[in-house]
Amino acid sequence: MDYSIHKQTYSELESKYNKSSRTLRKYFDQLQDAPFPSPIDCIPEINLTFDTTFFGRNFGVMVFRTPGINLLWEFVESEAVYGYKHCLSEHSHKFKFLSFTIDGKLGVRKMLEASFPEVPVQLCKFHQVAIVRRYTTQRPKTECGKAILRLAKSLKSFSESEFRDQLKQVEDEFREFLNEKNENGRWKHDRLRSAIRSLKGNLEYLFTHERYPELNIPTTTNSCDGSFAHWKDKVRFHRGISTEIRKQMISQFLS
Repeated sequence: MDYSIHKQTYSELESKYNKSSRTLRKYFDQLQDAPFPSPIDCIPEINLTFDTTFFGRNFGVMVFRTPGINLLWEFVESEAVYGYKHCLSEHSHKFKFLSFTIDGKLGVRKMLEASFPEVPVQLCKFHQVAIVRRYTTQRPKTECGKAILRLAKSLKSFSESEFRDQLKQVEDEFREFLNEKNENGRWKHDRLRSAIRSLKGNLEYLFTHERYPELNIPTTTNSCDGSFAHWKDKVRFHRGISTEIRKQMISQFLS
């Protein structure tokens, strides 16, 4: 049995839990031999939130949650659309999906609309702000950039109609600035134009929850994101353990 665990790690564990290296190895052996927890499959109707996080290069976990409960998870090497599709297809007979809340990847959204056309899709408002921030930077230097970022950060404060009006006002106010071109005929402020294009293109999906108030659709994937940080802290402490034991440990956290 290859435990591939660093001496320093065992030393830390011995000190923390007052257990010998031999005893710790026995615990890890028992953990590896334990079965993976079974997914919860008795919840009939769910608002599904899902995302993927990575614990290192080519080692990630794809997690599907309903508020407060991890329903399904799969270990993956990359975050690919077919991975989400495969997992949802495998388990779709167990649940009735009321809604999907996703991080905004276009491929995932198109897959959901094709595979589950009757289920509404909500884009995470937090991720939309992050997308805009990447275009404007955290501290925009232009008044236009500041206005776009400020508007994005206020997403949660507006209804869909109000936000549409606010976005149009920003676009109208800075239209001349946004239409400036350089000597090569290219847009001078292409990143700011991309920020507005992202907001306009995603707007319909950012307020899905508003059109289905009876479903109580989550507006962010924070349920996943907040848990990821907690799990990573625990796994990071046990650096050096084998991949199989790491999978067992993460599955225990998720269950």
